[in-house]
Amino acid sequence: MMTARLIVAIFSTLLEETALAVIVLWGLPQIDIYIPLPGLIAVMVVWVVISVAIYRMGSQALRRKPVIGLSDMIDSKGKVVSPLAPDGVIRIKSELWEARAAGRKIKTGEEVIVVGQDGLKLIVRKIGKKRG
Repeated sequence: MMTARLIVAIFSTLLEETALAVIVLWGLPQIDIYIPLPGLIAVMVVWVVISVAIYRMGSQALRRKPVIGLSDMIDSKGKVVSPLAPDGVIRIKSELWEARAAGRKIKTGEEVIVVGQDGLKLIVRKIGKKRG
């Protein structure tokens, strides 16, 4: 099924190709510049390839899940990748984050929960430890 975005992409590419042909076949000869027909065809084919590539990359970007931001991380659970003594790295949903232990050192493999943030670093506590 064709989506409205695909139809717009095809239509805009056709308009760009038409404008390119008009410029090469009519506009440039007005100022005594002549490009042979095989040259025009080659440029148009390259333009179509670039347009298709851009459309595919845009489609992939639109299908991607939104990236989790720091403000959304509070109460998220993760696992320690490198020991937090007090700073280290944790993994939350396949993403690696720099983190700082809110208390004692936390060993690799321990489960943690995000309790705050300090700049771009997450503040975490070992799961099961009481806050406060």
